[in-house]
Amino acid sequence: MRMIVATLRRMSLAVLTVLLVISSFALFSPAAAAETYTIKMGSDKGMLAFEPSKLSIQAGDTVKFLNNKVPPHNIVFDSAKSANKDIAAKGSHKQLLMSPGQSVEVSFDGATPGEYPFYCEPHRGAGMAGKIIVE
Repeated sequence: MRMIVATLRRMSLAVLTVLLVISSFALFSPAAAAETYTIKMGSDKGMLAFEPSKLSIQAGDTVKFLNNKVPPHNIVFDSAKSANKDIAAKGSHKQLLMSPGQSVEVSFDGATPGEYPFYCEPHRGAGMAGKIIVE
């Protein structure tokens, strides 16, 4: 009888250990990693446009603006129409990117969900504008 009780105790301990290990993976697994998205400044066909002109992201993601065609370009967020004025102000890069391949990254870490409209200052009159939507 003692042998059966001892075996049951060992099996119980083994089952509890397995459950503890499995639950620790669920509790301590890292949060989803932030993504980095690319928006081209100037379309591949040479149009004065952002590609894509509309992008949905999550708070914490980063958007890389890549100078593609027909430079110079820059990125200016419309603070008055943005969900978070501070993120819009920090994300604006008024300095012109003169050469294809140059890029600027904008972090949306701590961004309020909503819309963040942006434009290229030199080509705003030509309709070079876009929108980032933080979900």
